[in-house]
Amino acid sequence: MKTDDLVALLSANLEPVDRNAVVRTLHVAIAAAAIAALGIAFAGLGLRPDLTTTRALIYLTIKLAFAIGIGGLAMAYLMRLARPGGERRMSLFLIAAPFLIVVILASISLGSAPPAHWDRMIVGDEWLECLLSIPVIAIVPFAASIWAVRRAAPTNLVRAGAFAGLVAGGVSAMAYALHCTDDSLPFIAVWYGGTIVLCTLAGATLGPRLLSW
Repeated sequence: MKTDDLVALLSANLEPVDRNAVVRTLHVAIAAAAIAALGIAFAGLGLRPDLTTTRALIYLTIKLAFAIGIGGLAMAYLMRLARPGGERRMSLFLIAAPFLIVVILASISLGSAPPAHWDRMIVGDEWLECLLSIPVIAIVPFAASIWAVRRAAPTNLVRAGAFAGLVAGGVSAMAYALHCTDDSLPFIAVWYGGTIVLCTLAGATLGPRLLSW
């Protein structure tokens, strides 16, 4: 067979590549993982008992806004990282914005309270449960994120893994927030923010192993 004939044969009946396939796959995977994370939180921990009070709803809204903001931004960048060269179109400042905002609000909250109350505001009653629960619940959304990204072609595996961990941490924190009754802003900044960062570091460590072609 001549070269021209081979080229003609290979190029016959070509179909356009679905450029949104990765986006749809990631959306479906994270949506399913979020439902699973909520189920794990409800079954293992239960809902906080005071959700009918205004104060609880206000702080739950703050926690959810923080967690969803992180997860949403991370997911948008993870979609870019799933494609070759996507890391060149990223703003790390934008990713850090939710963390910076909650740290600023936590600092203002501490500054307006007597120093004798700071330990209680930062540590709360559920710091250990938060430290353990968010990374454990994050396993499911992390696995879903990795599965979806593996179907694409990421080239920066450390960064892709880190953002998969960031997405998972945000989804897990959202689920855990429906149980947690520690509502101070310093607690949210330290324990929610800190555990999400731990999920991100774990993702960066595992990314090259789990995403390698």
